[in-house]
Amino acid sequence: MTAPATTAAATLQQYTAHLAEPAPPPPNEPWTAQSLAEGAAGISLLHVEMASRYGGSWHSAHRWITAAAAGHISAADTTGLHLGAPAVGFLLTTVPPRFQHLYDPARKTLHRHTTALAHRRTDTAFARIHSRELPTFAEYDLFYGLTGIGTYLLRTEPDGTAFERVLRYLVALTRPLAPEGHGLPGWWVRHDPARGESPHFPGGHGNFGAAHGITGPLLLLAQSLRRGITVSGHRQAIWTICEHLDTWRQHGPVGPWWPEHLSRHDLDRGRPHHHAPARPSWCYGTVGIARAGQLAGIALRDASLQQTYEDALHRCLIDPVQLGAITDTTLCHGWAGVYQTAWRAARDSPTSSLNTLLEPLGKALITHAQPGAPSVPGLITGQAGYALALTTLATDQAPRTGWDACLLID
Repeated sequence: MTAPATTAAATLQQYTAHLAEPAPPPPNEPWTAQSLAEGAAGISLLHVEMASRYGGSWHSAHRWITAAAAGHISAADTTGLHLGAPAVGFLLTTVPPRFQHLYDPARKTLHRHTTALAHRRTDTAFARIHSRELPTFAEYDLFYGLTGIGTYLLRTEPDGTAFERVLRYLVALTRPLAPEGHGLPGWWVRHDPARGESPHFPGGHGNFGAAHGITGPLLLLAQSLRRGITVSGHRQAIWTICEHLDTWRQHGPVGPWWPEHLSRHDLDRGRPHHHAPARPSWCYGTVGIARAGQLAGIALRDASLQQTYEDALHRCLIDPVQLGAITDTTLCHGWAGVYQTAWRAARDSPTSSLNTLLEPLGKALITHAQPGAPSVPGLITGQAGYALALTTLATDQAPRTGWDACLLID
């Protein structure tokens, strides 16, 4: 075991102990328990992974799962992979076989509600496309939109009609929505990056991120094709997104990078308002985009495309300026997400260049450890996500539970 791995194993135990007991959600926010992003549902993933990887008692994982499912679980149209029935349903897909019988009734009920949710949401999305209106993040993104719901369905019923309809919707999303000549891609949203109205983004914006932008649909389309699950227009949809990424790829002294988003003004003048790469992360920036492009190359069996994105990731992760912009430990936009994404990318690469980066990235991950410090406890921007990345560093093995499928990087 390497020195970073040994330190990671010890630090992991501290984080797990700090997150040993579930606390009740705030009285005014009972929904947080069923949040994969912030609440008990996400923290449960850590305890399920620990029990699956290291054995021992199931009691801790069961307590957290019970806390996540204790109240009324919503399957309203505002729920998605990171909140409500799809979130708790995803959690239950990670339970090891020997304990699945404990949750069978709940899993079946949640699956039924999530499948119905997928059909309702695709009906609404296709109606919106037919009316030629612009979408919002909530329609298609990974956290609360159809990309996230499709992520759950890819794990649970990939040959079902609900997943097929999600894929057909994502294919439709890649087709231009505006009248010929306006150049707006189908995923162009009507609001600004903060989901509001801004004078800097009149007419909405186009988003590149994995969390809320077109990289999320690219990840799901590639993951599906990689598993041999396709719909009409599937490959062309992947190429359409890749061509968009090619068009807006910027070239810096260290390597390529992508803007976080585009305004109508950017689109009209043919260049982004960003002048340099932003912080590298899973949610925005080169790390998440490069993993998506790599997976697209693998799914399409295009070695050149795959190598292009692996090279972009490598160049990003050896740039001290970009790495210096990472200021926290989280999965979403910190060291944990960078490490987990790089680890997955390295395992899929036919070359060793990305593997050589894992040890220094692991050291950086450990350097920022603060077990027990006041912090958000959740998965996406909290301690549980950081600890889950430590399980990968400590063992140099893929997650036993597949927990990082909720980021679509698995």
